[in-house]
Amino acid sequence: MRNVRRLRAGLRGWGGVGAMAALCALALVFALVLTSTGPSSRAGGKQPGAAGRAVADAAGVKADGAAEECDDPEKQTLAPSGGDGPTIDRIKARKGEKRKLVVGVDQNSYRWGYRDPNSRGSTGLEGFDIDLAHRIAEDILGDRNAVQFKAIPTDQRIPAVESGRVDMVVRTMTIACDRIGDVAFSAPYFRTGQQVLAQKESPVEGYGPTLADRKVCTAAGSTAFTTLEEDRARGVLPRSVDIRTTVPNQLDCLVRLQLGRVDAVVTDAALAASQAAQDPTVELKGDSFTTEYYGVAMRKDADDLVRRVNRILVDFREDTTGGWHASYERWLSKTLGKDPGSSEPPAPEYLRVS
Repeated sequence: MRNVRRLRAGLRGWGGVGAMAALCALALVFALVLTSTGPSSRAGGKQPGAAGRAVADAAGVKADGAAEECDDPEKQTLAPSGGDGPTIDRIKARKGEKRKLVVGVDQNSYRWGYRDPNSRGSTGLEGFDIDLAHRIAEDILGDRNAVQFKAIPTDQRIPAVESGRVDMVVRTMTIACDRIGDVAFSAPYFRTGQQVLAQKESPVEGYGPTLADRKVCTAAGSTAFTTLEEDRARGVLPRSVDIRTTVPNQLDCLVRLQLGRVDAVVTDAALAASQAAQDPTVELKGDSFTTEYYGVAMRKDADDLVRRVNRILVDFREDTTGGWHASYERWLSKTLGKDPGSSEPPAPEYLRVS
């Protein structure tokens, strides 16, 4: 009964996303008895572990376990270009209703990519990532609505790109060392870091010793899980931290936290802030303990598309009326603060040659 009361308290006052989260919670109650909570295989990238260390200091790992240097993964992208090429030509050659940009997104990340039941739009999908996807479609196909959105779980982002199910992924995806071996990334479009989310009355104080003997939830294939795994192995975190609970989508962690199935959630601070805005019974604990950058993921051989997206991102940031800052103000200022300075990506560098 205590968990039920907690869930009810968390669901009150959610506004437009309440129905979405409530349905997730109800489905999860029945699914929990069938779902394994063991760590799954992940397509994610290695991330830094020690508190305060940036992604730029991370080391990639080869398949055979040998260390491989990985400096500044957010800079390993191609210089901008407005030209077409084979990938863009194939997108433009699609006929009729299929002449759309196919984009992998989330539909459960409040303020990023989520389905508002009150929306009057054709898809109902809204958020910062959705704005960016529309911007890319407008530039390439001349129609901001020429987008086919495909909702994909966190651990399916890279397989969706590699298999050609989507042209790109715009889904709060961190540019990371392991990942740049599998997909090509754009320049960064957002800066964030990992942070802990827990119940307000929880003794958990943040990332560190107070997580001892606690169950922590992460999304499968996420940089959060990789960071926890590495830090626990190195002794940065207590070995008693239980990280076995992984879920397909990060919102599922919030539901488990509400049900009392886990003690804390580790995810990107930008997503954690949105989850705290959805549920007044939870809050961010401590500070962010990594620095990470979101990028648009595309196929490794889609050089023309990578260059085009990088050109679009330059325009997106420079547009003072309907660009990056306008989208931040509309979707994220209420959860991340009015000043977007800490979220703005660095000036792009294009170190990848081909």
